[in-house]
Amino acid sequence: QIPKDPTQRWLRELAALSQQLQQVHPNVLAKILRQRTVYQNEEIVVIDKPYGLPVHGGPGIKNCIADVLPILAKMLENMKAEPLHLCHRLDKETTGVMVLARSKEAAEKIRLLFKTRQVEKIYWAIVLGDPDPVEGVVEIPIVEKEVQSHQSHYKMTLAPNYRLCPEDGKVMKIRKNRNAERAVTRFRRLASASACSLLELQPITGVKHQIRVHLAYGLGCPILGDHKYSHWSKLAPQKLPELTLRRLKLEQSKARHLPLHLHAHRLCLPLGQPLDFVCKPPLFFQKTLRKLELDIPKD
Repeated sequence: QIPKDPTQRWLRELAALSQQLQQVHPNVLAKILRQRTVYQNEEIVVIDKPYGLPVHGGPGIKNCIADVLPILAKMLENMKAEPLHLCHRLDKETTGVMVLARSKEAAEKIRLLFKTRQVEKIYWAIVLGDPDPVEGVVEIPIVEKEVQSHQSHYKMTLAPNYRLCPEDGKVMKIRKNRNAERAVTRFRRLASASACSLLELQPITGVKHQIRVHLAYGLGCPILGDHKYSHWSKLAPQKLPELTLRRLKLEQSKARHLPLHLHAHRLCLPLGQPLDFVCKPPLFFQKTLRKLELDIPKD
């Protein structure tokens, strides 16, 4: 039963995004990934990762990319093809450019490029609010912490090396958290409207949930649909500004259906000659841009 009302239909589409790929047969999933292949040569295969598909398995996960790599390899080549290998990871909710390797050697070579920060990664995110300044660098270490609340859970959070002294407002150095990892994210505003902004992001380091944490806690501009990092002490749907709700034709009570609007837009890989891959944002992301009247920059 498809609802006639476009708003209801949009909501249904959003609510189904995460479930869809968990219910298909692994062969069907491999076929979907084959259709989303944007480039291949003898060393690598590049796919446009869909929303809601985890890279690795875990509790309650029926389908993940890692599990279908052997099937995908055979679909792309022949029955004797060796399984593809993961080179890096994207969060389950992140869409966009993802590189797979055809051999162990190629995978190790590419992992080393990621580790030594030779891979240029550009993300797009729709965020709440407007960053101040409109472009710059967030360089604040990140650590995982347990949140003590009525339901305890773990989150990544900032572990700054400096803070403002309450007496005179001057910057003072504080003791480093031994477990914190260095994290650096460049950001630049591309457009703003409807109490939201479209940002271009370049993570220089690769800490878990880095972009999400730097935007939410470092810039005070959480990613649209990031229900995990919009509040610190509770697990609750993101609270959206009135104007944003109006433009999206959503009620606050339905905000929980909004997916994370974070997209791996571009990746530049120095393999021999530099290889440059670009994936357009998924349909739901493009629809949100239109509804919020955020103009996509022309490449």
